[in-house]
Amino acid sequence: MALGRRKREQQQEFWIAADGIDEAPGHVFYQRLNRLLKDEGFDEFVEELVEPFYAQRGRPGIAPGIYFRMLFVGYFEGIDSQRGIAWRCRDSLSLREFLGLLLTDSVPDHSSLTRIRDRLPLEVTQEVFAFVLRIASERKLISGTQVGVDSTLLEANAAMKSIVRRDSDEDWQAYVKRLMQEADVIDEDDEPTDDEKRRFDRSRKGKKVSNEDWKSPADDDARIVRMKDGRTHFGYKAEHTTCLESEFIVSATVQPGTAADTQTLMGAVVDAQVNLVRAGSDADVQEGVADKGYHANRQITECDRFGIRTYIPEPSSKNKRRWTDKPDEVTPAVLNNRRRISRRKSRKLQ
Repeated sequence: MALGRRKREQQQEFWIAADGIDEAPGHVFYQRLNRLLKDEGFDEFVEELVEPFYAQRGRPGIAPGIYFRMLFVGYFEGIDSQRGIAWRCRDSLSLREFLGLLLTDSVPDHSSLTRIRDRLPLEVTQEVFAFVLRIASERKLISGTQVGVDSTLLEANAAMKSIVRRDSDEDWQAYVKRLMQEADVIDEDDEPTDDEKRRFDRSRKGKKVSNEDWKSPADDDARIVRMKDGRTHFGYKAEHTTCLESEFIVSATVQPGTAADTQTLMGAVVDAQVNLVRAGSDADVQEGVADKGYHANRQITECDRFGIRTYIPEPSSKNKRRWTDKPDEVTPAVLNNRRRISRRKSRKLQ
């Protein structure tokens, strides 16, 4: 066999016969998922769901079934940006088939995804989430008795360089200039250079950037947090609850980045139970699993009060725990959790 060489320059054909186009075999997972969504009437459901948010006349927009399928692709492929989702769908023939697009159809642009996301309220996405859970429940894919809770920090689309004061809406430059004037470093009519501002800012005492004093003008809900890689950034806390037997996500919430894990465990479990009820499942959450960052007396006691057995490792401490200053219901709940942690079942769940 002779060596084949890649053509450096080639003339594109003006006309291409349909039977001359190389077709992709498709992806088995996406083909079966499409078949499942068709059998359950997914497209009819979402079209009826979003119809009140569209005009009765005008040019037809992107089908909601395509929009939500592109969100599915982002989740399955691990793509966290709309640009990346649009590029991936445009580049793959099997994903075009999953979206229901022909070769002559254009894949929705990332800006179109943004427009649709801004048009639809959060309740629509929650209804679609419940619809998917209902399918899984009807096919006996969710037990819901054992759930695991975990969280991570997400970067917000806001830059630290643009922070402003909550009380005066001053940016950092104007704030430092005012401090220099109050300290009689410069006169009111003087305009310090950037180097002078930086030198003064480095030398002053009590310097800190707190969420009580500063905010992002682009995203008021974002909070200043320290990311896992050590960077300080505006961010959110994303928390998800998973059915440990089937690995289905039964709850996904976004909270302020400063929300501590020791305060959100019970809320995550309750949200998971609500979603299971909305999905038509008769399962009751009986066991909750989390890492040691979720360990808190109040959280464990609340779970015990509602009959939920917790499996949360206890942080190590040099000092011996005191129980005399705790309410009566705290001690047995925390000690029972400690006893369950030592079992083989706990290690398996963790």
